[in-house]
Amino acid sequence: MTRLMSSLSRPDRPRPTLSYREVAATRTPDALPEGYHHLRHSAVVGHGRAAFEAAGAAVTTWRMHRATGARLLADSDRAAPGVTVGISAGLGPLRLGAPCSVVWTAYEERRVGFAYGTLTGHPECGEESFVVHLEPDGTVRFAVTAFSRPAAWYTRLGGPLIPLLQRAYARQLGRTLRRLVRT
Repeated sequence: MTRLMSSLSRPDRPRPTLSYREVAATRTPDALPEGYHHLRHSAVVGHGRAAFEAAGAAVTTWRMHRATGARLLADSDRAAPGVTVGISAGLGPLRLGAPCSVVWTAYEERRVGFAYGTLTGHPECGEESFVVHLEPDGTVRFAVTAFSRPAAWYTRLGGPLIPLLQRAYARQLGRTLRRLVRT
């Protein structure tokens, strides 16, 4: 993981670029681009302004991702456009690294979150957003929206298993965020 981040920040290497064209398409979850697998998942994680603020902070400071057991290194403590993020999951030699870059953020009165897009070298190609909404009745809802397709031989080989794993991870994020908001 450290090797992944150091390779992303080395001045003697060209900086990886986004591996897809539809940058910021997750800003409009109802209009995701064709030719990709689409993921939309939402979960209620709390109620009220305090829960909204706690959830928003956990999402935008990487706490939610880290609390799932994923390794995450970022070149900033908080999500902002252009921040490089390296995420890895798995065990030992089976740990896969995934370089991303934050492509948009929302720090609004009733909406907080961000999206990152895949960089060259990521096993998938696409974008994923993580947004917390404060609904008019005080419900705090967390939403994951993504579009992706395989970019490596092993994700192509994984076929229909990959979207199932992505959906399972989105559910885990919702459960983790609910737990973080309660504590």
